Amino acid sequence: MSEKYHLSITKDYLVFSAAHFLTYDGDICERLHGHNYRVTAEIHGPLDENHYVVDFIAVRDTLKQIVDELDHRMLLPTEHPLIIVTADASSVEAVFRERRWVFPLEDCVLLPISNTTTERLAQLIGKRLLKTLEQKLDVRPDELKLAVDENHGQWGVWHYRATTNSQNA
Repeated sequence: MSEKYHLSITKDYLVFSAAHFLTYDGDICERLHGHNYRVTAEIHGPLDENHYVVDFIAVRDTLKQIVDELDHRMLLPTEHPLIIVTADASSVEAVFRERRWVFPLEDCVLLPISNTTTERLAQLIGKRLLKTLEQKLDVRPDELKLAVDENHGQWGVWHYRATTNSQNA
């Protein structure tokens, strides 16, 4: 018999409200708009000495910290080839072709992603969660799924699977 374990976590407070804009089809840029995002995580792995995959509280608190950093902010991608984002001591400027936006620095989060899609936000949050699990809790999940909902049923999902030496050979 083969057994596998995972936990899922979603809470009413694992949400953030933020503004953004996307580019698509190479040269189309959406209007500035916002969403009330919701985050959920699923973590797969073996049970530890406490019979946990990982402690729910540690996952919950880590996700809460991440979403709080994004809440009520303007999300700007710093790795987009056509959106140029620059910051000084008090403001952030984003330029896409002839369009230009200027925001107070404290209202922005500059994200090391190529576009602020739910898929990229899920990847960003998922990688931060994974890093915390590994560094602070010494937990290395077999799989981690991080999902971001932007509109009551429109989810972007990032799925991480650990690789083993036999898989890399």
